[in-house]
Amino acid sequence: MNDPFKQGGDARKVLIAGEDAEGRLDAWLAAEVGGDLSRSRIKALIEQGAVSLNEKPIAEPKKKVHPGDRIEITMPEPEDPEPKGEDIPIEVEYEDEDLIVLLKPAGLVVHPGAGNWTGTLVNALIHHCGDSLSGIGGVKRPGIVHRLDKETSGVMVVAKNDNAHRKLAAQFADHGRTGPLERAYKAIVWGRPKTLRGTIDAALGRGADRTKRAVKREDTDDAREAITHYEVIERYHEKPDATSLASLVECRLETGRTHQIRVHMAHIGHPLIGDPEYGAAFRTKANLLPEDAKTVVNRFSRQALHAYLLAFEHPRTGEVMEFETDMPDDMEELAQALRG
Repeated sequence: MNDPFKQGGDARKVLIAGEDAEGRLDAWLAAEVGGDLSRSRIKALIEQGAVSLNEKPIAEPKKKVHPGDRIEITMPEPEDPEPKGEDIPIEVEYEDEDLIVLLKPAGLVVHPGAGNWTGTLVNALIHHCGDSLSGIGGVKRPGIVHRLDKETSGVMVVAKNDNAHRKLAAQFADHGRTGPLERAYKAIVWGRPKTLRGTIDAALGRGADRTKRAVKREDTDDAREAITHYEVIERYHEKPDATSLASLVECRLETGRTHQIRVHMAHIGHPLIGDPEYGAAFRTKANLLPEDAKTVVNRFSRQALHAYLLAFEHPRTGEVMEFETDMPDDMEELAQALRG
């Protein structure tokens, strides 16, 4: 089946099992539809009564398929999302029928959750994309394949249908080890790492405060591998002993753990300027700066972290797409003040 599976009311697909057909119905269908629907989605459709076998409704995903069987799928209309669309401005870098690439500003939560049920990026995307969302798991919602912290700015890609969601998610799960996925961030940190480039390999898990993360021993139950590569791009207020009061650092992720860059940079003694959770103890270092720079640093109200580079393979065309963005105005102002 080479044509894309079209979702929507009364959308149907009829397949005739070939001479070599065998195995469970859900597994056979997952192989036949060529990646347009995941096996879990197909299983749910069978259980919902959306699949018939030899013109009889079938609700058993494990039912065996035999040569010559006629299987018909009738796709239900995607359900309206529980989060409602909201007219929240977003800066779109690229958009097509499969995905949207955008610049997330600092202060915007990605997904509705406790304390943030409205006013999120998902609410904005539901409003912006409208009927171009063909449904993720049967629901008209954007497919979030990676996230940025509320106060982290930068470029993101979001899927608009099941096929794009699954293929993009697989790239992020692979962390670019076997494909073109690439993510890079710019961070302004206190001090300067001893080496101008290096790798931080330190497992992360939940901290004492369960909303935070901490470096853990690898044999700890919740420890997860976390690897960050960094390079110092610029040094601010360099001193005779070759140390600096602050630095602009590029970080590239080999894994994608919650708060990874923030925790890793704090772990090596160089937390992000403005980070209220992992860098609060360093705020007094602003007193060592000239008065103008001190003023800018003290009013900088978020972690100085920006996702400036994202590359991935387009889920439909296979084209490698790369997006690079400048630092936002607040981080540029911070960097300029530190240079002064």
